[in-house]
Amino acid sequence: MTADARETVRTFLDDRPDGEHALEAVLAVDAEGETWTFDDVALDSGTFGELVSSGVVEKVDGEYRVADPAVVEAVVAGDELAVEESPDDRELSLERLRDAVDTRALTALLGALLVVAIARMTAYRSVFQEGYVVSPGNDPYYFRYRMAELLEESSGPLDYGVLAEPPAGSFQTRPLAHATNWFVAELLGGGQGAADAVAAWLPVIASVALGLVIYTLTLLLTRDVRVGIASVLVFAVTPIHAVYTGLGFVDHQLHQYFWLGITLLSLTWLAVDLQRRLERGGSRRAIVRDHLRRPTTWLVALAFGLSVAAGIHAWGGSPLLLLPLAAYVGLRVALDTRAGLSPARANLPLLAGLVVGSGLSLALHHRWGWHAEFVATTPALVLGGAIAVTALGELWRRTDVRLGGLLALEGIVAAGGLVAFRRLQPAVWADAMSRVDDLFFREGATETASLFATEYAVIFGPMYQLGMGFYVALAVLAWVVWTVARRYEPGWLLVGTYAGYLLVLAGIQVRFAGQLAIPLAVLTGLGFVQLLSVIELARPPVPFRDSELGADGAPRDGASVAADGGRPEPSVSVPDGRKLGYLVGVGLLVFGLSLIYVPGLTANVTHSEAQVEAVSAIDDHAEAANRTYPANYVLSDWGDNRMYNHFVSGESQSYGYAQRNYADFVSDSNPDGRYDQFAGRVGYVVVTEATGDVPTTSAQAQLLEAYGAGGNGTDGLAHYRALSVDEDVAAFAVVPGATLEVSGEPGANVTAETDVSVSGESFTYERSAAVDGDGRASVTVPYAGEYAVGDRTVRVTEGDVLNGSSVALEA
Repeated sequence: MTADARETVRTFLDDRPDGEHALEAVLAVDAEGETWTFDDVALDSGTFGELVSSGVVEKVDGEYRVADPAVVEAVVAGDELAVEESPDDRELSLERLRDAVDTRALTALLGALLVVAIARMTAYRSVFQEGYVVSPGNDPYYFRYRMAELLEESSGPLDYGVLAEPPAGSFQTRPLAHATNWFVAELLGGGQGAADAVAAWLPVIASVALGLVIYTLTLLLTRDVRVGIASVLVFAVTPIHAVYTGLGFVDHQLHQYFWLGITLLSLTWLAVDLQRRLERGGSRRAIVRDHLRRPTTWLVALAFGLSVAAGIHAWGGSPLLLLPLAAYVGLRVALDTRAGLSPARANLPLLAGLVVGSGLSLALHHRWGWHAEFVATTPALVLGGAIAVTALGELWRRTDVRLGGLLALEGIVAAGGLVAFRRLQPAVWADAMSRVDDLFFREGATETASLFATEYAVIFGPMYQLGMGFYVALAVLAWVVWTVARRYEPGWLLVGTYAGYLLVLAGIQVRFAGQLAIPLAVLTGLGFVQLLSVIELARPPVPFRDSELGADGAPRDGASVAADGGRPEPSVSVPDGRKLGYLVGVGLLVFGLSLIYVPGLTANVTHSEAQVEAVSAIDDHAEAANRTYPANYVLSDWGDNRMYNHFVSGESQSYGYAQRNYADFVSDSNPDGRYDQFAGRVGYVVVTEATGDVPTTSAQAQLLEAYGAGGNGTDGLAHYRALSVDEDVAAFAVVPGATLEVSGEPGANVTAETDVSVSGESFTYERSAAVDGDGRASVTVPYAGEYAVGDRTVRVTEGDVLNGSSVALEA
C-alpha cells in the first residue's frame, strides 16, 4: 500500500458528504466479482465519474473494478496498513502529520481541560494544611475510612477477596466507589501516603476525564469543535460540580458523574452513528444492517453495559438515573417508528448493553453481596420494560394509528410493570420506598434544598449553583424539543431527556444539580457559540446552520461540515481587534462570573486553619495521653465530626453520636454534669461559633467565649481542659481532673487559681468550692501546673489530671 493511494482515497472521502457511502457501495459490488459495470452500483454518474477520475476505481476491458480494495477498506474503517513510502513520501510525512492534527483545536482542548483542573484546586491551601490532607466537607471522610479499612485487609491490587468478602458494612450502598478508591490506592503502593493521594487528587483527575468525555459527546452531537471547547469550559466552571469534585472531595459523586458521562457518551455514539448513516441516503434496512455489522457498534454497546453496572453500584440513589434511560428508550422507539425504522433492529445494541449491565449488576450482588437487591435488580427491570416497548413499536409501525397512541400505551406498560413488581416483590418494594424517603425527605443538610430555593429569590439559585449559562441552556433545551419533534435526532433526544429529568430532580433537591451539569454543559456550550454568532463574533454552530441542512437534516453540498457527517470542523479561529475584546467580554460574562462562585461555594465546605489547629492539638494530646478509641472520640458539630475523628482516631464511619448529642451538650448550662454521661465515650470536645444569640450560661458560651476558665462571677469547669482556642473554634480534652483537698474555715469559700496559656492566649483559670463543717473543701481542676489557693500553693501534675488523683493542700 502506498501513501499516495491512501491519500487519494482520503481526499475523495473528505471532499464529498456521501463519500463513505459511495466507497462502501463500490466495495460491496467489487466483492461479488472481478469486474462489474456502472449499472451494478447504485451511484449517480457524477459520483461514479469522480471515483474513476481520481483512480479509486479503474476501467478494465470495458468494465470496472476497485483499484486497491485493501486501501479503500482500511481508510473507510479508519485502520492503518503498512505503507511502502517513497523518499518523497518520507519527506512529506511530517507535514502530513501536522495537517492531520488540528493543533488549534488540540491546544484549545488542553487549555479547557486545564481550566477544569484549576477550578477544582481553588481550595489548595485549605486541603494541604500542617502536613494533613484535609478533605472539604464531612462525607469524604466516610470514604477515606472505608478505603483505609480495605487497605488494611488487602495485600495488593490483585487481592480482590476483600471485595468479595469486604469488612462488615463496607459495601452497603456504594460498593464500586469504595472498590475503585481502594484499587487506585493499592496501585500507588498502598499505605497512608497512597490513601491521602487518592483522597486529594482522584476527584480532580476524574473531572478532567469527564471533561474529555463531555468534549467527545458534544463533538458527536454538533460536529463543531468550538461548541466542544465551550462545553468543556462551561463544565469546568460550573460551581456545584467544581465543589463536589474539588481537590480532596473523595466521595461517591466523582464516580457517579464519570459513569453517567460514559452512559451518555456511549448512547450518543450509537444514536449518532445510525443517524449519520441515514443522512447519507439509501435503503433504511441496509443502513441499519451496516450499523449492526460494524464491530465498533458492539464495543460501544459493551461500554454502555459496563457503565450501567458501574453506575448502579457507585452510589445509593443510582436507580434514579435509570429512570431517564427508561424514558429515553420509550421515546426513542417512537422516534424510530416515526422514521420508518425497525425499533428492534435500531435499538438492538442498546438492548444488548442493557443485558450486559443487568447481568453484571445482578452477578455482583449475588456473588459478592454488592448493594441492596432492589438496586441491583433495577437494570433488569429497565431491560424488561425496554423489550416490551420495543415490541410495541414493532407492532405499531405496521398500523396506521397515530404515534401519540404508542406513547400512551408505553406509559401504561411502565405503570403496569411497577404495579406488578410491587405485588410480586413487596419486601424489595418496601426497601426501595424507604430509600426514596431517605433521598427526598431527609432534612438538615444544605444539599436537600431546592435548586429554586426562595432563599435566592428562585431565579438566582440556578445561577449560583450552575453558573450564568443556566438560562442559555434552557433556551437551547427548548430548541432541542422543537428539533426532535421535527427531525430524526436520537442524540439530541437523549441529552434532552436526561437534562429535563435531572432539572426536575434538582428542583426537588439541589444535590442533583451536579448530575444536571453534565448534559447542561452541552446545551450551554451550543447556546454560547450561537450567542457569539448572533452578535457576529463567530460563525453559527453547525446544528443551527439551517441553510446548510436539507429537510432530512443531512448537510447540503458545500456545507462546511465533515464529509462523512462525523468529523468535526478542524479549526478554531480567534477574531482580531475590537471583536476580540467583545469575545473576551462575553466570555467573562458567561464563564468568569461562574468562576467567581466556585471559591465561595468551596469555602462553605472547607475547614479553617483554626479547625486544623484543633485537630493537631487533640491528636498531640491523645498520643501523649496514650488514648485510643473510644477514649479519643471527638464530640463536635455533626457537619465536621468525621473530619476530627478521621485524623485523631481514624474512626470516621459515622457522625450519628454527634448528631444526637452535640446540640444538647452546647445548650446545657452544666457541661460538667455531662462528664459522667460521657462514660468514657467522649475524650474531646470541639465547640464552634453558633448563629444567633447564645445564652451566657450555656456550655457554648462557657467554652467558646470563656474557655471554661470562669471569672466574672462564674466558676471554671472541672473536666474541660483547653487545647486550642480561637474566636470561632475551641478544642478541649475531657479529663477526670485532679481534686485539690483544701482545709479552711467551715462555711468559707476557697478559690484555686492558675495561669494558662493556649494558642497564644493567656488567661486565668479559677474554680471555687465551699468548706464543709469538717473544715475540708474539694476543688477539681483540669490543668496541670501550680495553683494558688489563698496564700498557699500546690503543684498538680499531668498524671494527677489524667488519673483523677487527689492532691492534698495542708494549712
